[in-house]
Amino acid sequence: MQMLQQLIWTKMNGTFIIKEGNELITYTKYEDIPMVFDHVIKFDPEWPEGPHTDEEHEYMDTFNDKLQDLMKREITYASSN
Repeated sequence: MQMLQQLIWTKMNGTFIIKEGNELITYTKYEDIPMVFDHVIKFDPEWPEGPHTDEEHEYMDTFNDKLQDLMKREITYASSN
């Protein structure tokens, strides 16, 4: 079960746009996003089509935590706290 939770945490597809300097960079895999960048511009994970299983609900429940994690990795946000 813990291995499944780890996979749920790290594997996510969608559209994720970050800003580094003056450049906007688009990623389609959450795990490809660098550990440090300037700003999160877009966070749009792919949602499974319903009706949803319990596992899919657990997966979707991680979306907010993943967005919060990205926001903590922003250079300007982290340096202002």
